[in-house]
Amino acid sequence: MRYKFYKNLWFIVFLLCISVTVAYAQEVQITGTVLDETDMPLPGVTILLKGTTTGTTTDLDGKYSISAPRTSTLVFSFIGYDPLEIEVGNQSVIDLTMNPNASDLEEVVVIGYGTAKKRDITGAVSSVNPSKLENENPNSVQDILRGNAAGLNVGISTSAKGGGSLQVRGQTSLNAGNSPLLVLDGAIYYGELADINPNDIENLEVLKDASAAAVFGAKAANGVILITTKKGTVGKSIIKFNANAGLATMATYPDVYGPDEFISWREDVFKSINAGGYDPYEFSDPRKLPSDVSLEDWMAYDGSSGDPVTVWLQRLNMQPEEIKNYLAGNSVDWRDKIFQTGFRQDYTVSLSGRTDNINYYWSVGYLNNEGIIIGDEYETIRTRINLEGKVNKWLTVGMNVQFATQDQSKVPVSSGLYRTLSPWGSEYNEDGTYKWRPNDEQSGGTHPFYDRTYIDRTDRDVNINSTLFAAIKLPFGFNFRTNFTPRFEYYEYFNHQSAEHEVWGASGGIASRRQRKEYYWQIDNILTWQKTFAEKHDFNATFLVNAEKFQSWDNTMTNNGFEPHDRLGYHNIGGGINPIISSNDEYSTGDALMGRLIYSYDGKYSTTVSLRRDGYSAFGQSNPRALFYSAAVGWVFSDENFVNIDWLDFGKMRFSWGSNGNRDIGRYVALSDLNTGKYFYQRPSGELYLVNQLYVNRMQNSNLQWERTESFNLGIDFSILKTRLTGTIEMYKMATTDLLVQRSLPDFLGFNYVWDNLGQVDNKGFELTLNSTNFETKNLTWRTTANFQLNRNEIVSLYGDLDENGVELDDPSNGWFIGHAIDQIWNYKTDGIWQSDEAEAAAEYGVKPGDFKVVDVDGDGKFTNADRQFQGYTEPRFRWSLRNEFTLFKNLDVSFMMYSYWGHEGSFNQMKNRDGFLDRTSSYVTPYWTEENPNNEWARLNSSEGSAGGYSIYRKKSFIRLENISMGYNFPKQIIEKAKITNLRVYGNIRNVGFFAPEWDFWDPENSGPIPRYFTLGIDVTL
Repeated sequence: MRYKFYKNLWFIVFLLCISVTVAYAQEVQITGTVLDETDMPLPGVTILLKGTTTGTTTDLDGKYSISAPRTSTLVFSFIGYDPLEIEVGNQSVIDLTMNPNASDLEEVVVIGYGTAKKRDITGAVSSVNPSKLENENPNSVQDILRGNAAGLNVGISTSAKGGGSLQVRGQTSLNAGNSPLLVLDGAIYYGELADINPNDIENLEVLKDASAAAVFGAKAANGVILITTKKGTVGKSIIKFNANAGLATMATYPDVYGPDEFISWREDVFKSINAGGYDPYEFSDPRKLPSDVSLEDWMAYDGSSGDPVTVWLQRLNMQPEEIKNYLAGNSVDWRDKIFQTGFRQDYTVSLSGRTDNINYYWSVGYLNNEGIIIGDEYETIRTRINLEGKVNKWLTVGMNVQFATQDQSKVPVSSGLYRTLSPWGSEYNEDGTYKWRPNDEQSGGTHPFYDRTYIDRTDRDVNINSTLFAAIKLPFGFNFRTNFTPRFEYYEYFNHQSAEHEVWGASGGIASRRQRKEYYWQIDNILTWQKTFAEKHDFNATFLVNAEKFQSWDNTMTNNGFEPHDRLGYHNIGGGINPIISSNDEYSTGDALMGRLIYSYDGKYSTTVSLRRDGYSAFGQSNPRALFYSAAVGWVFSDENFVNIDWLDFGKMRFSWGSNGNRDIGRYVALSDLNTGKYFYQRPSGELYLVNQLYVNRMQNSNLQWERTESFNLGIDFSILKTRLTGTIEMYKMATTDLLVQRSLPDFLGFNYVWDNLGQVDNKGFELTLNSTNFETKNLTWRTTANFQLNRNEIVSLYGDLDENGVELDDPSNGWFIGHAIDQIWNYKTDGIWQSDEAEAAAEYGVKPGDFKVVDVDGDGKFTNADRQFQGYTEPRFRWSLRNEFTLFKNLDVSFMMYSYWGHEGSFNQMKNRDGFLDRTSSYVTPYWTEENPNNEWARLNSSEGSAGGYSIYRKKSFIRLENISMGYNFPKQIIEKAKITNLRVYGNIRNVGFFAPEWDFWDPENSGPIPRYFTLGIDVTL
């Protein structure tokens, strides 16, 4: 009986469990209202069932309705608000209030020698997050920065190595360097950006104004790029593997003449060269003579005999080799011998993790890129170890070590031969070897592969850049950190030019060896203090004591005339008869003291003041050190009670002032130096003997000092419409004084120039950054980032020399004019083409119809500086970039980015139609003036510059480039977790998709030369 009771009891319990399970498995209708922090309805909130794509959104009244299992969890998310997760359970009505997401403002931003809250930043700082560009597969740091930070101009490099120049807020110097200072993981970095693997970068900051950059003092006048590499994250160890491969193809080709077009063009060349002085149809095909010109008369023009076709080709100055090939119908497409579709591959594997006591990140990367020009190849291996260990509660030690090796030993062909070589030249000799000069003419160009066949080259670079550090946590909010940053670089360049070469054979072969070793170290002692009083007064103070030393050893040896042969090349460089040995060793030191205080009150008012004193050995003995300073204030006006604007989420105004320095000059330019040399002296008897000489090569300037840039910056940061639109506006003005220039000297002083501090250059500009979320639902998110910038510079003063009227003199020889921009064009101006009915007027200037008409401003019949005019500018008048990112179904990412340079001009001398020797080479296909087809833009073939030689023709180079289209797909978690994979992503992109340039149609407007288009496919796996 008892057994039966317990049996029934278990049965009842079993039924209850099933009923409960069924009840919880059943879907129930959940309704509710979502409010914001002011208890107003919040429309557009996304509600998803956690782990699925099932969901809905709130209506205009903030209401929603969704069916969900009782065991499920609802995830509420909205732009600018913290996401919420709520379990359904027994609830059928879920009302909630969402809190604004303040994390963006509380985010810690890396600044010089430390960090600060984004809310407290008073300087002009642009942040770039590389993780957002993963689908674009950046091969270099420059690829990450290009178009992604307002105020930063990134040049373009078309080589296999890639990269490009960097410039922050325009050109501030005339002779000194204009590149920004690089800071890697908190220490100044003097290595190449190519040695940093983009996959290792966590974040990049661009410091643009004096307040942000002044802590780097005499090295920061041109801005600062802060690079922070990755560290481990809390949790299990992570292994990440990234592999991608792709192709580099030519984006655009200017046409050159094909075999048949080449002959017709060469006819017009000789008609133009002999304008008004040749017989009818003298340069025309004798097989196509008109009826009124007999073949006998045509042959008699120069008394020729033999084959008329051969005579015709000889009149066109075609060489015997070209004539032979023409008659045989053998031509060469030289484009295929110069350009290629290059293969590119890039692999990176990393291991990272973090525990309570250890933080580690280790990566190894291999990159091998082929360029679009045959022989252009770049190979590098890069590895990094970031290791940090907590010894105890108050001591942490660690190191960041970067190792890189580069190999650029391959010899590329010259792309300029694309235009030069005749399509009727020969590629090979009879024995199958490359023909040195395809048309046997000295000016006709050499075979693209000929030189590189006889070159044996090693071009390698190995370097280690490291930072060893120890951090001590002290009482009362103090922390002390010591960074020791040694850097070692070893470079070797060995080159052998074989005696089997047609030219180098006369020298008995040529060989050279260059070996350079660099050692640099710096030590930073940093004391920081962070403290908050009464929950409103925040103090962040930083103090620095810095010292540095650079030393290099550079040895070069060359030789030629190797006996009995040169087959050992640079391996037996002592076997030559003309050894030349030289060395160039350099040494410099520097030091610095710095203090900075960031104070914030109640999160609304903040100020930053800094002071830095720098010393550098390259300056004159009277000015070994300089003082730099800055001050800035910030006001979060949106937090004020009297600011009650519904659509304004956040508003902050910033103002900064300060000065920075520029020391980017040679290490010994302030000193005079003694040079040695050798020359042959002839005795009266005629005997020659070698004499040593010793002479002073450079004038010293003991007063040489830093170039100094003083700047003002006004900035506004804002967020509106629940952070749907955020942005930054910057306005600045900079004055660079004590310009480091090479001042010309009169000949009687014995020196051509001396380095001095003279003049002033001003820069002013405007920058705008906008970030918007245009559309967001459970299946689609669309975000846009836009940057706009313009910069204007002006030379305010130069040497201080005055004319008889008391007006300061310009420097025409360098193209520097007071009151004008550094990049403003000053040259003769053209006004169309001389036409046939203007022959007499053209002759007065030594030119003919079909030549450019140069404006004679003063009408004296001569061309002097008085006839030169100010025209356009070689730097863009403004730049903008636009990035659009789309996320579909939470797994698929699509983006495209375009940028534009607008309003500048570049020389376009192809319009002169006198590029090279037109009577001996080929040419690009361009329009040209003839009497039968006159125009007013393009000159005749082989035109003359007359007495106005040296002028240029300018064209607008404005363009809009579709720089990148990329796509990535993240495989769903539920699929990849079965294979023990944390994340699996595949991606692809096309870089340099195309451009629009309304007035530039020659090569690429950005570099006026060949430029590649990249196609890439990749995979990213995280375990």
